Order: sequence, then structure tokens, then C-alpha cells
Amino acid sequence: MEEIINKVANSALEVFDLEDYYPKGMRVQIDIVQWLLEGFLLREKDFREHLKNHDWSQYQDQYVAINCSTDAIVPTWASILVAVHVAPYAKKTVNGTIEDLDASLYEGILSTIDYTAYQDKPVIVKGCSRKPVPMRAYILAAAYLQPFARSIMYGEACSAVPLYKQPKK
Repeated sequence: MEEIINKVANSALEVFDLEDYYPKGMRVQIDIVQWLLEGFLLREKDFREHLKNHDWSQYQDQYVAINCSTDAIVPTWASILVAVHVAPYAKKTVNGTIEDLDASLYEGILSTIDYTAYQDKPVIVKGCSRKPVPMRAYILAAAYLQPFARSIMYGEACSAVPLYKQPKK
């Protein structure tokens, strides 16, 4: 019987796995609706009182997303005020959902990577992740890799989808 050879392992193909850059830490969403009258009306005095009495220390060293889950018309300052209260405790705070938070975290991380290791190499951006990697992170990864990589694919080595091929020089 012939020896089975792993051609993928022996190829020049570089795998860029976004899970390797997934920031560790608890993520939490603060929904402003909890401090609105009947979930829709913001009364400034009551809102400020709720924020004053809220236990902000529960967000110590966590990543925080601030949003309003109802169709309430909430003034811009309300989210900012929540962010001001949570700032001394949170690692990072964003306006939006947990996915927006993860996207923001990846934006910061991906902008600091040295992509020269991928110069003139075929790169596969690994798909199928066990962690919640947002779509924006994949798009950013491709954008950062494009000036360096000879080609970019998405998925797994056995079933990669071509995304980009460097023009011939």
C-alpha cells in the first residue's frame, strides 16, 4: 500500500486563522431599555437616578456593548452617559451589539499585525470557527492580507474558495 502524503501540510499555503486572535474576556451587553419607562420613554431625572444607583463594578475587566433593544427614540447623550459610568470598569465599551463589539476588538487587533510574513504566499483565511468571529473581521483580514499575499482563499484547504489573486508583474 502506498504512503499517504499530506499535500496541504507540504505546500507553501499559509493559514490565517482569526480564532488565533480572538480576544479573551467576558462580553456583556447593557440594554438601555431597562431604564426606560415602559421600555420606550426616557425621563432624564429617572434615567440619571437609575445610572447613579446601578452597580457598575459588575463590569470589571469586561468588554461592554451598549444598545437599546426596542424602537424607542433615545437621545444620543443617553448611551454616552452609560459609557461614562461603565468606563472606569470595562476593558472596552462600544455602542451596538456584541457582534459590533467583537468587530471593534478585531479592528484593533488586526491593525497591529505584521503581514509581511505572508509576502508572495498563497493564504487561506480559515473559515469554520468555533468562536463568534464577525463577518467584518474576515473582510478586514482580507483587506490587510491583499497587499502582501500572492493569493487569498477562504475556507478549509480541502475546499477553499478563491477570493483574490495577485496580478502578474
